[in-house]
Amino acid sequence: MRARRVLAAILLLTIFGLLVDWPREMDIHFHLGRTAVHWHLQKPKLAFSLAGWHFSLPEKLPKGLDLAGGVHLVFQAEMDKIPEHDRTAAWQALEDNIHQRVDAFGLGEVAIRRVREGNNYRLTVDIPGDINPQQAVALIGKTAQLNFRLVAPTATVAAKKQQILFLKTGLTGAYLKRAQVDFNHQTGKPYVGLVFNTAGAKKFATITKKHVGQRLAVFLDKRLLMAPEIKEPILNGQAMVSGNFQLKEVKEMVSQLNAGALPVPLKLIAQQRVSPTLGKESVRQAFRAGIAGVTIEGLFMVLIYGWLGFLALLGLMVYGILSFMLYKILPVTLTMPGIAGFLLSLGMAVDANILIFERMKEELRSGKPWRLAMELGFGRAWDSIRDANACTLITSFVLFNPFDWHFLNTAGMVRGFALTLGLGILLELFTSVIVVRAIMRVLYHWRTK
Repeated sequence: MRARRVLAAILLLTIFGLLVDWPREMDIHFHLGRTAVHWHLQKPKLAFSLAGWHFSLPEKLPKGLDLAGGVHLVFQAEMDKIPEHDRTAAWQALEDNIHQRVDAFGLGEVAIRRVREGNNYRLTVDIPGDINPQQAVALIGKTAQLNFRLVAPTATVAAKKQQILFLKTGLTGAYLKRAQVDFNHQTGKPYVGLVFNTAGAKKFATITKKHVGQRLAVFLDKRLLMAPEIKEPILNGQAMVSGNFQLKEVKEMVSQLNAGALPVPLKLIAQQRVSPTLGKESVRQAFRAGIAGVTIEGLFMVLIYGWLGFLALLGLMVYGILSFMLYKILPVTLTMPGIAGFLLSLGMAVDANILIFERMKEELRSGKPWRLAMELGFGRAWDSIRDANACTLITSFVLFNPFDWHFLNTAGMVRGFALTLGLGILLELFTSVIVVRAIMRVLYHWRTK
């Protein structure tokens, strides 16, 4: 009974995966005798709400620069006027600010990476798709501007509504020495700490003395970051922005403020337009190689293991469906190395089944009944499966380098390979050990009835 429930849950998950993987629109043409039949299928948008949060799954799998084409830009961060101890923070803030810009502009799946070579601080920006390079350079290359404005609500008589005006104060990021994450010693909650230089402290003191009770809005470029209320005059040049913030929110605000407090000019040093023609041909060849590999694997498994090999193929189908479902949900930007990682993990997905089936054959040869041999086969093969896949997962972790350690790889293409390979290994364990086992248990119950 438990095996049936597990199999039913797997079936529902697979159906959901098919809905996610299915293209948004599809045209089907065929002839039935002399009659031409044309079907236009359109998938409904997958969106739902949970506890006030709204989720919608992407309809398309984002493609990387090598598959979709686009623009590759390399910028040099001019750190000459930034103190040595502030350069790493300014570099990080610069990357975060560029992310905010490209997200607001709607440039799609943009890959931004920091590359340091000695005293050279560089940012590489890969923008897939058909985009004007000059427009991208103008958007990304401008220096971040931070300014503080008073929020002044004014009543409109005709509309009887409140309009909000943001009045310039003359206080800009040039007067902000730094922003930092601090913690309230009584409550332990994080808050944003602002430290102004000498001239900034005087300006900030004048503003806060005159406008207690009003809100002071903070803008980065033209984007409103926050608008805290001035509760009392602040005369020492050190302010705190508190609220019901999570630590992640405070860190993000600090990074955005530092992008304007430590403005770093960018200099374009390399620009390359990448054509998608090579990407289309590479995808076509990779697809052919994948079909050939899966066909050979399938024939091998069926010829050697019979109906057990056919069950392994069913698990392989579930593996493929769930893989592309994860790629869309996360989402994973698909690149050519990413496809290579998927194909490699596809081949490795069969290895676990071979270990299990060989252990089953050994138990059957020793005279054990089929049900016991099946359970022992899965149980005793698990140690080998776990150890082999743990080594591959460690390799994927090192190649992906999630903590951006500078002594490890930071190339996006290699990370794409590591991500699809790592996800493939986790799904392989699920399909080989859980999916195939549930199918075999249910089939055994049906045979013995």
